[in-house]
Order: sequence, then structure tokens, then C-alpha cells
Amino acid sequence: MFDSAELGHRVDRRDYEKEVPALREKLLAAQAAWVERAESPLVMLSGGVDGGGKGEIVNLLLEWLDPRHVQVHAMGAPTDEELARPPMWRFWRALPPRGKLGVFFGSWYTAPIVDRAIGRVRRAEFERSLQEIVRFERMLHDEGALLVKIWLHLSKKEQRKRFRQLEASPVTRWRVTGQDWENHRHYGRFRRVSERAVGDTSAAEAPWTVVEATDERYRDLTVARALLDAMSRRLAARKTKAAVRAAAAPAPPIDSRDVIGALDLGRKLSEHAYDERLPALQGRLNSLSRDKRFLRDHACVLVFEGNDAAGKGGAIRRVTAALDARRYDVVPIAAPTQEERAQPYLWRFWRHVPRRGHFTIFDRSWYGRVLVERVEGFAPEADWMRAYREIVDFEESLVRSGVLVVKLWLAISKEEQLARFRAREKTPFKRFKITRDDWRNRGRWDAYERAVCDVVDRTSVEASPWHLVEANDKRWARVKVLETVCEAVHRVL
Repeated sequence: MFDSAELGHRVDRRDYEKEVPALREKLLAAQAAWVERAESPLVMLSGGVDGGGKGEIVNLLLEWLDPRHVQVHAMGAPTDEELARPPMWRFWRALPPRGKLGVFFGSWYTAPIVDRAIGRVRRAEFERSLQEIVRFERMLHDEGALLVKIWLHLSKKEQRKRFRQLEASPVTRWRVTGQDWENHRHYGRFRRVSERAVGDTSAAEAPWTVVEATDERYRDLTVARALLDAMSRRLAARKTKAAVRAAAAPAPPIDSRDVIGALDLGRKLSEHAYDERLPALQGRLNSLSRDKRFLRDHACVLVFEGNDAAGKGGAIRRVTAALDARRYDVVPIAAPTQEERAQPYLWRFWRHVPRRGHFTIFDRSWYGRVLVERVEGFAPEADWMRAYREIVDFEESLVRSGVLVVKLWLAISKEEQLARFRAREKTPFKRFKITRDDWRNRGRWDAYERAVCDVVDRTSVEASPWHLVEANDKRWARVKVLETVCEAVHRVL
């Protein structure tokens, strides 16, 4: 694959100086149109061999484009804060919003390639990382992002020559490190691993452009043209999301089990049993959360979903009463803000992934896309059908990084919900809990129940199963929630 990038392409200085003004003008015009339309983010990766000019390309783009709309991320070694979370966390946080260009100098490819080249991980782990990257980039594409991936290539001979040129000047000597020369000694191994990574992840929605970087003028023009071509094609397509969705094939029907109807909602717990079991379970959870193995190796994400008035808030309060307030966050999920709508759907949830030893409790969650947005028609069918796969990928990525994902659905009957709605309306300090949306949602009870059954059927996997909680009796529900969380934490220790 890289052989074709070793053909000795060169650009004469006069030809370069002649082409640059027109190319810069076109790039600025394309960027202005991109910013004005603000329909998609543009994600550009500046990758390749050491000495190939990744940093020079970033500097060039900042010079040739309007830097106000370019976000540059030099992703070096992860910080302690980043190491305490899943590897993809820091990249999700850095994604550009719609209308912006995000340039990654170092990316999600760096660690898998280096780790495999130096023998830190086995082939199976390397291939699993590449598969995760492919799914991540497919998701970005499906969310409307444009990915431009540039790989700058040098032969071993040219890399050695570039290093010596940089070291010869006191101004650039700092750019060549001992680690660069160590990697150079293992050039063949790095090349084989890089070729595998580029080949396995060059997909139609996120292709790689391999650029020979021996001649700097050729390199700069080729990268600039690739960026311009990608932006121009997207701008010229002028296909609205609605048109794309209308052209999509209809989703296959879902035939899910009636898991909610099978629940015994009549389960109850006496007040005496509740008073005994609740503090015992809270004490157990507190002890588990302070276990040195949990603090060192794990974090926990609790997902609370359920019918309106099912008692999620009360159950959450019983869980947090058992935890150290310094090591948990409760994140209530409502309609996305303007900032969140400018990002891929899962972005706002990745932001709250906890560090090791901590809990994040979601009161509602990413399942809104396949529940509320599906039933209310806020998301087209193509989007919410795709979301099942993206949600499972997201949760499996967390679990592989040591994050425990505990998903709880609190279910009540339609009659119990009506009784709780009326009780809230009669109680002054609870009236704020009942809204017109609650009554409207109640009118779509059957549609929501079908959606819940589909969710459980499609996203209850071994890594992150659903736990269904009979919640007509609040005491029973709170105790079952605590039992479930305790058992889940205990299993990973």
C-alpha cells in the first residue's frame, strides 16, 4: 500500500508558488460555505510516520484557512485524568461541532499502532481496536461528519535523512527525540503495523489518503487538494438529511418479546422488611464502592429508565445515600441543548463517563433516542434504528475499559401511574413533578411499551444486560435496585 507513495514526486518551486494563491482562495471559499451552512463537522486526521511533516501540515492549514473556525488537537500521551477513563473519552470530548474543522495531530490510531509495533499488545487486541475505530468512524459518518484522513509516508532512508536535517539546526533539533530514533530502528515493524491499520480502516465513509512526504511542496499541495476535494464534494452534493433518509430502505420490523407484560407488578415488601434490608444493602454498597480493587480498576455507570412516576428519583436517592458524595455525579437528561445538538448524539453522554473509582448515575440516558425520540417522532426511523447498534458499541467500549454498566428499567402499571399522577397534583410540594408532557406520554402508553420491549430485546447483551424492576411497590423497587447494583459491583471484584 505504501509502495505507491515512494515514487519520488516533486513540485518545482515556481509551479508551487503559481498554484498556491488560487488553491488558498478556493479553500477559504469552501470553508466559508462550510461555516455558513453549519450542517456537518469536518474531522481531519494528520497522521503518518515520524518526520513526515504532520505538524507542518497543521501549521499550513492554520495559515491558509480562517483559524477562527479550526480546532487543533495535539493528542500526545494521555494525562492522568484521561488514563482514568476509557481511551476514546478524550477524542469524543475534542470532536468539533457542526460548521467547524477539527484537526487531530495524533489520533485514535496512535496508541493501537504503537502498542502493536512495540509488542505491548497481541494481534487480537490490535484487531479489536481497529474494529472499534471502524465502528466509531462509521457512527461519525452516519451522524453527518466528514472525515478526511491523511497518512504522510516516508521511506526509511528518507526518514533518516529528515531526522538528520532537523537535528542539524538548533531551531528544529528539539523535534527529534531519542524515541524517534528508537522507532526508526524498528521502521519495518512500524511500517507493517501501519499498513495493516490503514488498510483495515480505509472505508468508503472514511478513506485514507496516503501522501508521499519526501518533497514538502508536493506534500502540502496534495494534502490541501485532498481537503478541498472532500469539502467540495460534500458541499456540491446538497442532499438534505431528509432526502437521504427518504431514500433509505425501510427498517425491518422488530418482533420483540413482551418482557414488560411478563413482570409480576404485584410484588411487595413489608415496611419492617424494608427497614431492615435497606440500610444493610446501603452499607454493603458503601463497602463495595471503597474496595481497593474497584478504586483502582473500575468505574460504574448506572442507567435509570422507566415509566413516568415509576420512582426513579427515589431509587436514585437511596443509592446515593450509600456513596461518598465526592465520588458520584447524578446527571439528569432532558432535551439536548443547542451545543449538544451540534455534536454526534452520544457526545453529551461520553462527557460524563466517570473516572476510575467513581459513579455516574444517569436519570434518563442515551436510550432517549430509541424511546422518546422514536415514539414522539423526534428522530427519523433510520436514526433510531441505527442507534441500537451504536448504543451497544458504546456500552461495550465502556465495559472493555473497566466501566461497569448497570441498566435498570423501573416498571409500573398503567393504573398505578394514574394514581401517582393524581396524588402529585393534590400534593403542593409534588405538583412540579407532573407536567403536560407526562399526560401526553400516558396517552401513548402502548407505543412506549412496545419501544421498551424492543430496547430490552436489542440492547440487553452480556456486557450490559437490562435489569427489570417491578416498581408498583416503592419499597420493593428500591431494595431490588440496591441488590442489583451491589451484585453487579461484587461480580467485577
